[in-house]
Amino acid sequence: MSDILVVDDERDIRELICDILQDEGFSTRMAGNSDDCMAQLNAQQPGLMILDIWLKDSNMDGIDILKHVKRDNPDVPVVIISGHGNIEIAVAAIKQGAYDFIEKPFNIDQLMVVIRRAMETSRLRRENSALRRQDVREAVMVGNGTCFRLLKSQLDKVTKSNGRVMLSGAPGSGKEMAARYIHAESNRAEAPFVTVNSASIQPDQMEVVLFGRETSERGVEQGLLEQAHGGVIYFDEVADMPAGTQSKILRVLVDQSFTRVGGTAKVRVDLRVISSTTRDLQNEIAAGNFREELFHRLNVVPIEVPSLEDRRDDIPDLARHFITQFNRDQGLPLRDLGEDAVAMLQTLRWPGNVRQLRNVIERVLILGEGTGPIEARDLPGHGDAVSGEEEDIALSASLTTLPLRDARELFERHYLMAQINRFSGNISRTASFVGMERSALHRKLKSLGVVTTNKAGARVAQVDDA
Repeated sequence: MSDILVVDDERDIRELICDILQDEGFSTRMAGNSDDCMAQLNAQQPGLMILDIWLKDSNMDGIDILKHVKRDNPDVPVVIISGHGNIEIAVAAIKQGAYDFIEKPFNIDQLMVVIRRAMETSRLRRENSALRRQDVREAVMVGNGTCFRLLKSQLDKVTKSNGRVMLSGAPGSGKEMAARYIHAESNRAEAPFVTVNSASIQPDQMEVVLFGRETSERGVEQGLLEQAHGGVIYFDEVADMPAGTQSKILRVLVDQSFTRVGGTAKVRVDLRVISSTTRDLQNEIAAGNFREELFHRLNVVPIEVPSLEDRRDDIPDLARHFITQFNRDQGLPLRDLGEDAVAMLQTLRWPGNVRQLRNVIERVLILGEGTGPIEARDLPGHGDAVSGEEEDIALSASLTTLPLRDARELFERHYLMAQINRFSGNISRTASFVGMERSALHRKLKSLGVVTTNKAGARVAQVDDA
């Protein structure tokens, strides 16, 4: 990106600048008026522009061209030069996004210092964008269970389109990871992935954060929509978006353009929109908290992300993935999972879903001793008290108030339901683990009033209320 476009109506000036830049190892292009300049911009985006304010016999002056560049090619640094320099012109140029302003006749050394700094700034911005894209490419979907395969199949179908996707599911279930997977597998994978955390942005700051602003003091400040140009904008927990902002986002989706706060010029953007929510948006619409028109614009392809309890058979794979990740990123021990730890992880409750499992694995690796396999006793919630050679078992209050027969029946019901759910409704695997014949297990489940039903594409156990 060492290509520099020099725009000046004086032939001697632009040729002199180009000769100097070529001696310094830069490749250059020239334009003598606004039409030639726009043609050069449309042919190929330069790495930097040197732009004269006053252009004779042109349809646009330097400020007009600058506005156009900052709107359509915001990553291109622009150095303004002028033989009629004054404070007002310099302020106007900086306000519109110019990197710097140099008055003619300029000192060659000064010009080269400014150019090198501008090119370095541009390089750092590209590297930051590349790092963000690298983070997206590392989005990995982990699992092999029925629910997971159904989810991944749905995600794979939408990766090659530009259709808007609405991801719904419980907190921590992996909605952002699903969004990142869609982006990483799409034709926009090399473009930015920008997250809007609707719940964490102050309502009175939402429009500035999204649309950016223009002020005389700071000039042009890009918002998240502009930063996501060409890529994906991800509205996390879209139900928390303020009502006033909802109507403006609706207009952006229709026009693919917006106006910065404090500005007047239209900014065009090319965006794919992915949203997520933990709430029922139909109820939010009925309560007057969410615009129905916006819902229909965002909800083109609805995808439900299952909770961790609906995909218990993926828990071992997820846990091992997190162990490997923490070893690579934090240098934590690379430990295996013991069979008793796997069994316990698959039968625990996970109200925090995948995020909670990740936190548990990190805690075990930080606080655990040694590098051997993780055992059930290492996991939170496991009883640590030991009497003699057998562990003490803390009985729930409900069990201690029941006669032995009723307590045994209650325990068997909950125990067998937990094992069935652990194996995603597979009765054969459940019977093998608990040490019963399959026919005997079926009879036991019938006597306990336990049935299996389909939920989120998998079989789960529940008490028959009929």
